[in-house]
Amino acid sequence: MYPDRKRIRDNRLTVRFDDYEEQLVRALAAYLGEQPTTLIRELALRQAEELLGIQREPAAPGSVPRKTA
Repeated sequence: MYPDRKRIRDNRLTVRFDDYEEQLVRALAAYLGEQPTTLIRELALRQAEELLGIQREPAAPGSVPRKTA
């Protein structure tokens, strides 16, 4: 049914924010028209890839645009 079962997103991590941080994340998500959780996931993965120096597959339609140099 799935070509690669490891691509199923069933692993969960919890991140906690204070009121000000949550407000900031929600404001950015609203500005970009994204769900806050989707935005957090994209930002976390993008930062990890940048720090590790790895390239990612092309973004899916509707995902947060990537910063280009």
